[in-house]
Amino acid sequence: MRRFVVEADGGSRGNPGPAGYGAVVLDPASGETLAERAEYIGVATNNVAEYKGLIAGLTAARELDPEARITVRMDSKLVVEQMSGRWKIKHPDMKPLAAEAARVLPGGQVAYEWIPREQNKHADRLANEAMDAGRRGEQWSPSASSAALDAGAARALAVPPPSGPPGDAAAGAAAVRAALADRSAAGTSAAAPVEAPADAAPAEAAPAPSAGWGAPDLGTPATFVLLRHGETALTPQKRFSGSGGTDPELSAAGRRQAEAVAAALAARGTIQTIISSPLKRCRQTAQAVAERLGLDVIVEEGLRETDFGAWEGLTFAEVRERYPADLDAWLASPKAEPTGGGESFAAVARRVSATRDRLLARYQGRTVLLVTHVTPVKTLVRLALGAPPEALFRMELAAASLSAVAYYADGNASLRLLNDTSHLR
Repeated sequence: MRRFVVEADGGSRGNPGPAGYGAVVLDPASGETLAERAEYIGVATNNVAEYKGLIAGLTAARELDPEARITVRMDSKLVVEQMSGRWKIKHPDMKPLAAEAARVLPGGQVAYEWIPREQNKHADRLANEAMDAGRRGEQWSPSASSAALDAGAARALAVPPPSGPPGDAAAGAAAVRAALADRSAAGTSAAAPVEAPADAAPAEAAPAPSAGWGAPDLGTPATFVLLRHGETALTPQKRFSGSGGTDPELSAAGRRQAEAVAAALAARGTIQTIISSPLKRCRQTAQAVAERLGLDVIVEEGLRETDFGAWEGLTFAEVRERYPADLDAWLASPKAEPTGGGESFAAVARRVSATRDRLLARYQGRTVLLVTHVTPVKTLVRLALGAPPEALFRMELAAASLSAVAYYADGNASLRLLNDTSHLR
């Protein structure tokens, strides 16, 4: 499922007075501008212009992908709180606009976030361009826009610098906390006079976000319990066994391990959904758990193991002997591929992080068992910690071991468990 960020703004020179709005749809991973909308709307209030900008931004996002998940970011506390359902809508001009905005996309696809005005420069510039065009008796034209000139500065303020691959919502926890602290500080003085709550109940307003131990309750995290599959005949021999090989099934030892971990998870009673790599050893492990818990197994292609190319079925020593230069390159760079067109760790990270984001959007607040392989599990752990790619070589992950990562609404992740094999003893 795709994700978009919609930033919207509106303004009125007189309140009421000549008014216009601006909206932009962004790719949250790259900051790329996907669509811009702006319009001069005649004489109106700030709040009407802001709602018009929101409607235009949501409509533009729907045109790009009607099933996308949308995060709306606006510096209008009034619009954000009303559309989030925390403030009542009393003004007769606002009610039909809010209803129109709510009809653009299903409510479950849209989340709202307040941001300081300086982080909304792109949409603000578009709104001002629309009002300038109206003053000249014209309508706004994309060809005449210079709003993109502000986009780089706005992105730098708005998005913490990533420490993982594009789309990694869990990386850079320290940067996220710093950004939240900055927003909290900015929020103490950023409220515009027009948003004094004549149309809202102040007691219903949510407090400004804060960082550290004083941060607000972010609700129940999505928890991914990460289960490496049980042993195959290749596992004790430490042979490369990825998605490009023979797809071995569980050995007798692996089946015993699967039953043991199934019993342990049944005793805990927390798993709500089971998702498995398409490879046979994972599906067999997942099925053992599913039978204990009375759940179905959902197969997810993005959880498959790395394709090790010509190294499939070989030991590390055999690869060293046959392909020494390729192995050295692979150990030195996450962008290097195994011999014969295998999959680089960088490519795996992109695939796994995209899979993680899709699953997080689908299973918010739930505990999900992901039955997968060494590299996907280590990649999820690495991204949660914001660790560099070479961390993959510094983790031990036994067959049928359990790890767990919790993902919170602010993008932070918490590693809860790593390589637990207590159920196998």
